[in-house]
Amino acid sequence: DKMGGTDNVFGAVDYAVFTVMLVVSALIGVYYRFTGDRQRTAREYLVANKNMSVVPVSFSLMASFMSAVTLLGVPSENYFYGTQFLLINVAYIFGTPIAAYVFLPVFYKMQVVSVYEYLEKRFGRATRLAASATFVLQMVFYMAVVLYAPAVALSAVTGISKWLSIISVGLVCTFYCTIGGMKAVLWTDLFQSLLMYIAMLAVVIVGTYNMGGLDKVWQEAQEGGRIEFFNFDPDPTVRHTVWTLAVGGIFVYVSLYGVNQAQVQRLMTVNSLRKAQV
Repeated sequence: DKMGGTDNVFGAVDYAVFTVMLVVSALIGVYYRFTGDRQRTAREYLVANKNMSVVPVSFSLMASFMSAVTLLGVPSENYFYGTQFLLINVAYIFGTPIAAYVFLPVFYKMQVVSVYEYLEKRFGRATRLAASATFVLQMVFYMAVVLYAPAVALSAVTGISKWLSIISVGLVCTFYCTIGGMKAVLWTDLFQSLLMYIAMLAVVIVGTYNMGGLDKVWQEAQEGGRIEFFNFDPDPTVRHTVWTLAVGGIFVYVSLYGVNQAQVQRLMTVNSLRKAQV
C-alpha cells in the first residue's frame, strides 16, 4: 500500500523513535523518584518544591494542550475551512496577559496547589466538589480523545495496532507521572515538546519541498479557496469570524491559562510570581 510514494508501514527507524520516546519518558520518572526528596513530600510531588526554572515550565505549558487534538485538528480545520482559524492566535496575545496579571496573583497570594481550594474558601465546599467533579469528567473525555485520535491516525497510515498505541502510551504516561511527580511531568513535557516541534518542522520542510516551494504552496491554497482572513460577519452561525476567534477566543485562553488546574499547578512550581508571569 502506497501513499505519495511512501510505504504506509512503520519501519525500524519509526519503531526506534517511538520506543526511545517512551523509554526516555519512563526513565525521567524513575530518575526523579530516586533523587531529591524522592517524592516523599506533598510539596515536591505536587509543585516540585517550587524550585523549577522558567524553561521547563514554559515548554510544559505549551505542550500540555498541544495534543493530537491540536496536531491533527488544526491542520484539518485550515484545510477544510480556510486560514481564518489562525486568528485564534490574536486571542492568545490578549488572553494570556489577563491570566497572568489578573488570575495568577490571586493563586500565588493564597499559595494554593489546586484552583478548587480557592473555590472552597470563597464559595464553600459544595462549590469546590461540583467544580472538581466537572473538571475530572471533562479530563476523562479529553484524555480519551487525546489517546484515541493519534492511535486512529497511526493505524490508518502505518498499520500499527490502535490498542498497542493506546496501551503503551497510556501506561508509560501513567507510570512516569505517578512515580516522578511534577518534576517528571515538567521535564518529560520539555523532552516530548522538543520532539513535536522537530517533527512539525520536518513536516513543513518536506511538505514544502515536495510541493515545489512556498510559492507553490500559497498558489495551491489560493486556488483551493483556503486563504481567508478578517471576516467581520456578525452572524453567530458563521463557522469562524474575527469576533468568534479574536474576541471570543480570549475567553478560551483565559479559561485554559488562568483557571485550568493542569496549567495553574504547573505555574505554581516556580518560586516567584514574576517568574510565573514570564
